[in-house]
Amino acid sequence: MSVAVMTANPTAKPAPEFRAGGTDFSERRRSGVSQGMPIDITATGDKTITWDANGAARIGALTTIAMVATDARIAAAYPGVVASAQGLATPQVRHVATLGGNLAQRSRCWYFRRADIDCLKKGGSTCPARSGNHLYGVAFDLGDCVAPHPSTMAAALLAYDATITTDRRSGLTIAGLLGDGSVAHADHTLAAGEMIKSVALPAPLEGERASYRRAISRTYAEWPLVELCARVVIAGGRFQLVRLAAGGVAPVPLRLTAVEAQLSGRIVDAASIAEAAKAASAGAKPLPMTAYKLDLLQGLVRDLLERLSD
Repeated sequence: MSVAVMTANPTAKPAPEFRAGGTDFSERRRSGVSQGMPIDITATGDKTITWDANGAARIGALTTIAMVATDARIAAAYPGVVASAQGLATPQVRHVATLGGNLAQRSRCWYFRRADIDCLKKGGSTCPARSGNHLYGVAFDLGDCVAPHPSTMAAALLAYDATITTDRRSGLTIAGLLGDGSVAHADHTLAAGEMIKSVALPAPLEGERASYRRAISRTYAEWPLVELCARVVIAGGRFQLVRLAAGGVAPVPLRLTAVEAQLSGRIVDAASIAEAAKAASAGAKPLPMTAYKLDLLQGLVRDLLERLSD
């Protein structure tokens, strides 16, 4: 987990950074991108999962991804969250990576990860990926930075309308935590020294189904090209609720509201799903190299909704 704020002043002292599981922090330290004093929070952070009387869960920020992925009660209440956690990284990473750290991680863009290259997130004036190799960049161009947000769990929590509590604020939505994608210099809205404390999920809906799928370039240990968490409630042969949140396609996770609106109240069949899936690219502005992501996104929407409708 890191809440350091990059500065354009090369003489400024690097801001301190929190270290939890360290899967992102350690990598940035090795590459020289991160140079702030580490503050280890593993002994003091919240690693608990608690439930209220309505069956709503609250997950501490230092809960590991593996704990989320293997918790039977979370799987029953929030199957999309568990499926997303299970698809993330490798078993080794999941056992040390934390939920809060996954939400607060920095960009995975290879230009950002090179200490000798300036970019907007490191105080530079341009995005080198925009004019360079952006094959894995955004298909929804929302701001000056064209790197997709790397958090799988953020997309899942967006689909579930989760809220975030920090040591300074409460009731933050995923959009409130990560912004709208227009602010190029930051991966989140956390202030320097602000720490994510917990994530709250609303009580599950009766009859709800949910799952997660990703499109990747190899079968194991790969960042997704496109990923999707979906929730549905079906009654009387019709979609009563559809929630779709996509990752890998924009600077922030995106709700596919056009698809949701098109399927609301519609008969559950392959034709309705295929027609609605075409709306997944509504509002997209792909880069020269990223139009392929829209085809992947439409395919994931169709495939996942068909699976949840069986």
